[in-house]
Amino acid sequence: MRLLALLASLSMFLLAGTCNTDSRASTPRLKQLEGTWLHAHEEDQGDVQVYRPNTYAFPPSRGRTGFQFDHNGLFTQYDIAPTDGLEGRKGTWKAEGSTILLISLDDKKDPDYKLEIVSLESGVLKVRRLE
Repeated sequence: MRLLALLASLSMFLLAGTCNTDSRASTPRLKQLEGTWLHAHEEDQGDVQVYRPNTYAFPPSRGRTGFQFDHNGLFTQYDIAPTDGLEGRKGTWKAEGSTILLISLDDKKDPDYKLEIVSLESGVLKVRRLE
């Protein structure tokens, strides 16, 4: 009887260890976010902004904003620098459900904000910024 109780406890411990509570890793859709995305402003539709991977062949532009999502919750927001290059601002991202991302920038120059994932497929990320 004691052995049976020990085995049951061990089984529960092993099962609990296989549960993944990290929402970034548990949702395949969010796994697709990893990488650097640049704003394809030519493709925006109303309040929905379109982003493509930084490897995409963009048409000429006077600069593109964007962001980078890392799997460990690190985030970099790329703004246009005074010299027309990109200036990175570090922060974090966290999933709130399967379509809402909470973005927090370390420098706190801007308040935290949320991005709603409208769609993410075939190398095209469409988001709506929520306040």
